[in-house]
Amino acid sequence: MKMMKQTFLLGILFLALAFSAFSQQRAYYYEVKLLDKQFSPYSIAEPAKFLSQKSVERRLIQQIPVVETDLPVSPAYLSQLREEGAEIVYKSKWLNLVIIRVVQPEQAMQISRKPFIRQMKSADHLFARQRGGEGKPYFDNEVIDRQSFRSKGRSLKSQAAFNYGASLNQARMINIDQLHALNFTGNGITIGVIDAGYNSVDVMQAFDSLRANGQILGTRDFVEPGNNVYNSGISTHGTMVLSTMGGNLPGQLMGTAPKASYWLLRSEDAVSEYIMEAYYWVNAAEFADSVGVDIINSSLGYSLFDNPDENHTYSDMDGNTTVVTIGADMAAAKGILVVNSAGNSGANAWKYITAPADADSVLTIGAVDPEGVYAYFSSKGPTADGRIKPDVTAQGQQTIVATIPSGVAGGSGTSFSSPIIAGAAACLWQANPTFTNMELINAIRMSASQSSGPDNLKGWGIPDFVQANSLLTQSVIHEQKAFHELKTYPNPFSAHISLEVTASYPIVLDIKLINSNGKVVSSLIGVEIAKGKNMVAINHLDSLPSGIYMLQVTDGYAVTTKKVIK
Repeated sequence: MKMMKQTFLLGILFLALAFSAFSQQRAYYYEVKLLDKQFSPYSIAEPAKFLSQKSVERRLIQQIPVVETDLPVSPAYLSQLREEGAEIVYKSKWLNLVIIRVVQPEQAMQISRKPFIRQMKSADHLFARQRGGEGKPYFDNEVIDRQSFRSKGRSLKSQAAFNYGASLNQARMINIDQLHALNFTGNGITIGVIDAGYNSVDVMQAFDSLRANGQILGTRDFVEPGNNVYNSGISTHGTMVLSTMGGNLPGQLMGTAPKASYWLLRSEDAVSEYIMEAYYWVNAAEFADSVGVDIINSSLGYSLFDNPDENHTYSDMDGNTTVVTIGADMAAAKGILVVNSAGNSGANAWKYITAPADADSVLTIGAVDPEGVYAYFSSKGPTADGRIKPDVTAQGQQTIVATIPSGVAGGSGTSFSSPIIAGAAACLWQANPTFTNMELINAIRMSASQSSGPDNLKGWGIPDFVQANSLLTQSVIHEQKAFHELKTYPNPFSAHISLEVTASYPIVLDIKLINSNGKVVSSLIGVEIAKGKNMVAINHLDSLPSGIYMLQVTDGYAVTTKKVIK
């Protein structure tokens, strides 16, 4: 009996100690918005320290300066937060905020007094896993019809540049097959896919050409850092999305950008819906920018969550409110063409587009059926502030997608119409590389079937990428005739740059040398060029620092750019 009593007391003591240890592990989360980015080793004058060369080049071509939002969060501020015992669980350079974890509220009070803190509020809700709410990823509404489409596809073999199989309809609807026939297949364009997982992309036959040609540049998981995004236990949603752009199964499926390069980024936890995923989306977009992505496809959208307290309202769909929308617009401000699905809520109580589809600088994609008729599930506009959405539409009903382990199926959802357009935009950008992301959006809109009368079901309508290409190339016809040949040397340069301009007739040129911050460091304005071959020199460049520069030449109608290095 005495032994039992001792055992009982020891058990009580063990439970008490365990409870004490548990209570000490109670975590408190706070979202901390920082005042600035001072005391940092990074500088906008040296973007190569935090941006890839391709990222800098995108800015140069579009004349976008490197600014403070490009800088990483100040390491000095992060160090001070850690010195107070905070664990950094999230940070965003575009939002200039961090999310910290502390075990004592007193730590948070001490941190809030730091002079570099602009705002601090509880973020416990971001990590609460409450289930049973209305929220779920809107791609849960998508339908996959696994019937075979092979025989239909083979009958169409001789009608197009590639053997599209059953996917010919979704390509031909937007005339992207005709750009493919001109060898504009996305080559040289990088697409960042932000999604929920890429189950088996590393082994599926549909992606063997992407793997063989090194077109998958890398992967990154922002939900579970270090995780294998190809894991067979992870979502197949990104797999199907990728297949509509980069898939290549002759006689069955040909994606709209089969020669583009891809970064596969996971920001979405498919088994739940919580607002922290919107923050992960921003991280994915920041990463995409830093590695030089040209186009982002995001077949994701946020409105209702597992925790009803997190739910957005329709009034939040104003293009300026939600975290993910702010992130999407920031990506667009960096020169990335952001393409986002409108959502699958058209027949639901919500019915409206979801964030970040409400962003004013995002190309929002709705869905139509194989005949081009509005698909009943496609989310509707307008935005809360009255803007027309979606922007354009593509086939999102019975869209041909690759399925595991092999073969194809018909899938329905705006998740599939969005990447069809993103891939087509890559081909359009390949054909017109000097244009900006916003110029591409305008051309795509104006090429569409309802451009004269857009509405909030199909937006500007179904785009015609041959027409979009014409709209862009028409604006550079004068350039091609005015100076059909432009050479620069030496490259790399030191003290001067020589330009050899071959003109079809006398013209006047403005020539500017722009650094990686978008600043004009040397210029020649009003240079008279005669018919034939001309030599022009930019001198006195000795004092310029080493780096990447963009040489911009314009005749007042069109612009040509050349990358030069010192």
